[in-house]
Amino acid sequence: MTTDHLTTLHRKPDRGRTDRAELDAVLDAMLVGTLATVVDGEPWAVPMLYARHGDHILLHGSTGAGALRHVGAGAPAAFTVARIDGVVLADHLFDHSANYRSAVVRGNLEVVGEDEEWDALIALSERLVPGRPAEVVDMTRKDRAATLTLRLPIRDGRWIVKVRDAGAGPAGRDPSAWRGVVPLAEVWGDPVPETDLAPGVEAPASVQGLRGARS
Repeated sequence: MTTDHLTTLHRKPDRGRTDRAELDAVLDAMLVGTLATVVDGEPWAVPMLYARHGDHILLHGSTGAGALRHVGAGAPAAFTVARIDGVVLADHLFDHSANYRSAVVRGNLEVVGEDEEWDALIALSERLVPGRPAEVVDMTRKDRAATLTLRLPIRDGRWIVKVRDAGAGPAGRDPSAWRGVVPLAEVWGDPVPETDLAPGVEAPASVQGLRGARS
């Protein structure tokens, strides 16, 4: 059965992106996506932290999560990400819109083997908070035994990217009404230490590096 209908934009095809570099850029701009599959005939979806590492999307969770074991065993899945970059305000409600970036990657997840798992977990941690793994103690064998690490291969013909990055366009029904774009950005705030932190313990470089940066 062909899946072309799943990777072809039939509405607003001009918003589609076909360059793999554009997919990577969308995936690398975000931290949370949604993994979806079907478990026992019922739809299942969960938001998850992730990282793109080369030609794979890395995910991790508890070995006790049945649905993760389900996709790890080869069940087909889809992983989606989306971000609103601004609201687009026209001179009438029908043409109001949003600027956004989104991607869907479909495929079959693989369980990362023991010989590669540590490197995958480090890569995932480095993506979320660069430099943090070097500042803290390693996971114990018990920690690692409780962690299921998965990767979703990024393969040609199994992904789709959609982007809108434009203004409101020409006046439509009310030339006197304000039209334009209101941008939206996500920015890391100031670190908030735990109240029981020992006096004099300063935030390390990895934490300081996030302050004021866009996620």
